[in-house]
Amino acid sequence: MVESTSNGFQIKIISSYIPSYEMQAPFAYFFSYQITIKNISNQTGQLVSRFWLITDGIGRTEEVNGLGVVGEQPIIDPGNSFTYTSGCPLISPFGTMQGNYTFLNLMTKQTFKVEIPLFELIPKFALN
Repeated sequence: MVESTSNGFQIKIISSYIPSYEMQAPFAYFFSYQITIKNISNQTGQLVSRFWLITDGIGRTEEVNGLGVVGEQPIIDPGNSFTYTSGCPLISPFGTMQGNYTFLNLMTKQTFKVEIPLFELIPKFALN
């Protein structure tokens, strides 16, 4: 598990390799990741967008931008959290992901970034 805190939000990430997931070429490996975003500040925030930098094992990078996460733009009150699961296909058995969320402070109407720490995408068979 990877954890970090940024701008009053705590991020916890668990990733896992899904060997039985059917992939279409050129992708051969699929990883699932679960992220919990907890608001440890005293202000309500709405997650409005995300940015990912995905790097595979041969050094190729892909940038992904989009509104919200998994089709939602959750509002997270102080002390509450939001958990979602998503996935990432890779052409190599190793990779990393990192990025940030853009939040809207619902009191001040200003946006701010919450960093998503770098986490590894590595199947268990590669660790032996």
